[in-house]
Amino acid sequence: MLDGTSIEAKSAAVGYLFVPRVSTGTNSARDFRRSEGARDRPQAALKKTACGCCGRIQMGWYDRKVRRVRDLSRGDTRIFLELEVRRVDCRCCGSVKRERLDFLADNPLYTKRFADFVDRRCRGATIKEVAEELALDWHTVKALDTQYMQAQLKRAGTPGPQVIGVDEISIRKGHSYRIVVSDLVRGRPIWFGGEDRSEASMSRFYAWLGKRKSSRIRLAVMDMWKPFRLATNAHAPQAAILFDKFHVIRHLGEALDAVRKSEYARLQGRERRYIKGQKYTLLSRKANLTLEGKKALKMLLAANKRLNTAYVLKESFGQLWSYEREGWARRFFENWRASLKWQRLAPYEKLIRAPTRRSLDADPRPQARGRSRPCTRCWRRRACPSP
Repeated sequence: MLDGTSIEAKSAAVGYLFVPRVSTGTNSARDFRRSEGARDRPQAALKKTACGCCGRIQMGWYDRKVRRVRDLSRGDTRIFLELEVRRVDCRCCGSVKRERLDFLADNPLYTKRFADFVDRRCRGATIKEVAEELALDWHTVKALDTQYMQAQLKRAGTPGPQVIGVDEISIRKGHSYRIVVSDLVRGRPIWFGGEDRSEASMSRFYAWLGKRKSSRIRLAVMDMWKPFRLATNAHAPQAAILFDKFHVIRHLGEALDAVRKSEYARLQGRERRYIKGQKYTLLSRKANLTLEGKKALKMLLAANKRLNTAYVLKESFGQLWSYEREGWARRFFENWRASLKWQRLAPYEKLIRAPTRRSLDADPRPQARGRSRPCTRCWRRRACPSP
């Protein structure tokens, strides 16, 4: 075995600060103190030892060993503490357990303050970046981060949201999805789970939330995915369903493209030249088009009346989100729907023919307008605020 002098020399050479002997023996507070000699063995003071599982006080111990624990770094120097850890033969648990040390994290190779530092770094960086910065294994950082999240969720308890946002994220290739539900009033995710984006997976959220808290939901914001809507109607029938602007405009764009395809199939010969290759000219916002794109759009709309009507209807629909009152927004929508009469635009009529429970994202409340999609990045990189 190397002596203390050579250990300290080797540790300093690789950027470590090696604290050779630290005792944890006190009656109440467990403070660190360095021994006088590097070769001295840590001496355990007379103290009561608590079982790390049940917390029962033990007068003796089963065995003891010296363990090296990672602590907070100082500058570019990594610090390790070498301390004595006891094991007790607990009669209550019926097995040998490690003693409880309040300054150690759930992973006994790291102190609590070091684990908290890792968790704070994970808020603004990826696990890989934190592992490289602190010279840790990727799985170690992931485990510390998971333990922190479990503690935060336990402290927060089961939420009681009134306005929720529902969305799905892809966790790997092959259309493998998980559902994310967010509390839009508090601005944080509250549930992540399911096996896919089916109605059964969405029902798990309401089962976890409970009937009493599900009955308090007054607004559910989601995309136009049918299983989400069916599960919400079944478990929270009192909640109004709001479709977010992104998906409504996307479906309007698909309807406009369907009209373009039907017009291209109806026309023959030279009449097709105005439509061919103009898909993205029609779907793009006019403000984002180049000068050539604006000229092509003007020529296309002048040459085809049905495409002109469909384009004007799509662009005018964006006015819906400018209203601050529900009554005015509803009146605009009814007038817009009435303008479809006699236009023979089947894709638009199919989009409007929807269940009466459907609603559009014209809610005047700031927590609902423009905040429908949950913060999926927060689940991958944990950038959301703590509960």
